[in-house]
Amino acid sequence: MSERPAVETLDYEKARDELVEVVRALEVGGLGLDESVALWERGEALARRCDDQLAGARTRIEEKLDEAERDAGA
Repeated sequence: MSERPAVETLDYEKARDELVEVVRALEVGGLGLDESVALWERGEALARRCDDQLAGARTRIEEKLDEAERDAGA
């Protein structure tokens, strides 16, 4: 497996796309135990990154909606 960028540097789309690749590779199988475990760990980190990115987007949207409601009520 080639050198991959640090998970924390990936935007949502890149993390999601790589996670899809990881899942496919694990489903196909044929990997050694160490490589499978390393790939699984990378996939877990990618999934957390995606969750964090979505949570951040959700928070920003909620803040904007709250701001719009306050402005409308003023």
